[in-house]
Amino acid sequence: MRTEKKQSLARKRRWRVRHKISGTKARPRMAVCFSNKNIHVQFIDDTAGVTLAAASTRSKGTPDREKLRANAASAKIMGGLAAQAALSKGLKQVVFDRSGAPYHGKVKALAEAAREAGLQF
Repeated sequence: MRTEKKQSLARKRRWRVRHKISGTKARPRMAVCFSNKNIHVQFIDDTAGVTLAAASTRSKGTPDREKLRANAASAKIMGGLAAQAALSKGLKQVVFDRSGAPYHGKVKALAEAAREAGLQF
């Protein structure tokens, strides 16, 4: 399959999932992005268009950020850190946006760690 076609299908899948879910101030959208090297998590209020809280492997407040990569072990750590960031802002319930990625491996590890830390999906 050509690279352009593969990227187009992934983009359409993201848009299809994104069209169905939306975040509010009481229940923001937990958007997860995995690049080849890093993990980014944002808690977004779509009605106001603002980011309420965020966590990333690149942020300066992340402990041992040089050792974290975009793998399942780091995703488990980032899930806990993202949940702490959300809970510190008073967010307990979220809508999980996996950006069209299949729910296994890194995505599943991050979601389960966030649930264990106290977030409700």
